[in-house]
Amino acid sequence: MSSVDIQSIYSLIEDDMAAVDAMIHARLQSEVVLINQLGHYIINSGGKRLRPALAILSARACGYQGQQHANLATIIEFIHTATLLHDDVVDGSELRRGKETANNLWGNEASVLVGDFLYTRSFEMMVEMDLMPLMRILSHTTNIIAEGEVLQLLNCNDPDTSEAAYLEVIHHKTAKLFEAAGQLGAVISGSSPEIEHAMAMYAMHLGSAFQLVDDLLDYSESSDTIGKNIGDDLAEGKPTLPLIHAMQHGNDTQRQVIRHAIEHGERDRIDDIITIINETGAINYTSQAALKEAEQAKSDLALLPESIYKEALSSLADFSVERHY
Repeated sequence: MSSVDIQSIYSLIEDDMAAVDAMIHARLQSEVVLINQLGHYIINSGGKRLRPALAILSARACGYQGQQHANLATIIEFIHTATLLHDDVVDGSELRRGKETANNLWGNEASVLVGDFLYTRSFEMMVEMDLMPLMRILSHTTNIIAEGEVLQLLNCNDPDTSEAAYLEVIHHKTAKLFEAAGQLGAVISGSSPEIEHAMAMYAMHLGSAFQLVDDLLDYSESSDTIGKNIGDDLAEGKPTLPLIHAMQHGNDTQRQVIRHAIEHGERDRIDDIITIINETGAINYTSQAALKEAEQAKSDLALLPESIYKEALSSLADFSVERHY
């Protein structure tokens, strides 16, 4: 268990998050029964609600006193959930957060289409908020995320993927939505351009740290702990940083084992690969990369006035690298 108590962070915004949950369920409603079933299944499947919490904390840290932060947080969560639905179809995933994926239960077609519904519902809500900066940032963000999905597809089964190419994918796929959540908390608060930029940078580095740890956990924790099958990234042919580092620092035999696994999307030799990852220092290397991102995130908060919400944002950066799930 992480030494940072995530619940103490969430307790600060308990009422705000309750309002977000209520709005999520209200705006998920559709006359199409399958949308209600599948949408509620994935929304209620045990996620940490990290991105909406980030939007709320960012707004509060910037002194926001209005009511639109719940709308913003709901939009962020819908975009995130849509990407999860599409991701699981592309990856052929069977487990997410310890439960069967929606595509495993309802099929790929339903998952893709309900993901589309969530995207379009989020854009309806953006228009209702009637803030052009918000629409500009989020339309750009969703475009960048889509590019990240395609970049990851291009890297799949390619054992020669560089660390730079990997980092580009995580900045597009994961960090960009974090960045938008942090930046928009400042935008709706009417913060200065300097604060807005600082919040965007904080959240981008937070998202990068979070994804690096996610990729690390795939080779260092049990499936019961992380809520997905160990070696899923390997089975999908994804060359993440632990594999890239091991490829660069392993001997010829070790490199060949990893190369074959990435090329063929196999986890048959997952135990051997975990051994290689440990022997080449890839766990520590990835962990240090995540720590560097988290420390940068915390330093980006310097411009913010002192508050319990600023402290919570700093603790969130610590949680991102100390967690085991």
